Amino acid sequence: MKMDSKKMRRELEERLSGKDRVISYDREKDQLRIESELNGKGITISLPGIVAKWHVKQEKAIDEIVYYVEEGLHAMEDPIQLNDHERKIYPVIRSTSFPTEAEEGVPFLSEEHTAETKIYYAYDMGNTYRLIDKRIMEKEGWSPSRIKEIALFNARSLSTPLKEDQVAGNTFYFLNTNDGYDATRILNKGFLNDIEKRLTGTMVLAVPHQDVLIIADIRNDRGYDIIAQMAMSFFANGHVPITALSFLYENGELEPIFIMGKNK
Repeated sequence: MKMDSKKMRRELEERLSGKDRVISYDREKDQLRIESELNGKGITISLPGIVAKWHVKQEKAIDEIVYYVEEGLHAMEDPIQLNDHERKIYPVIRSTSFPTEAEEGVPFLSEEHTAETKIYYAYDMGNTYRLIDKRIMEKEGWSPSRIKEIALFNARSLSTPLKEDQVAGNTFYFLNTNDGYDATRILNKGFLNDIEKRLTGTMVLAVPHQDVLIIADIRNDRGYDIIAQMAMSFFANGHVPITALSFLYENGELEPIFIMGKNK
């Protein structure tokens, strides 16, 4: 079966249509928008990107985007209460190209992280989360500094189970709990410093998408090629891609590095 934007559009319209929903198509941008009639809020998805993922993951690509849209629309319909729900506030990592404001033009609470990444702040809603924006803060009477402090505290409380793999004399550790905050663990400096003490080579990190953190103990040149290939592969297949670049970790600081691959 060959998949194109026209077939993908039909498939998504069929699976996402429902009561109190409006679906519209922008032919010029090849985008589909799914809106809630109840509040006028919605999600816009680019069809070519999903078609490309379909050719790699087949039906799983459609299942993922349907889940993302359904959960996103539910999150927009549910009110957010920060007071007495401090344990639901977390930082999330996004690429620097990620939108800085909600569709209504309300700025998200965000801050610089590295040349490749930014930190946003989210309210956990169980199966999904909603990014905190200026309107939410004003409604709840919360300051940005209070949200950031609580979010970082909660990030440090996240579990850090690692899977280990040895390749060509290098050790790679993978954190992949699928709780939505795997990349967030890169903000836990206590955790990173503990890992650094255990390594014998150069410490390199990667957050190719939101559901994985890769930590590498690089002991030879081959190790750099391997982490670069891993990061690119994860980045291409991630549900919420962040960056295909890796980071050197030295003295508690992250520095993006571009690795020119020599070996396949």
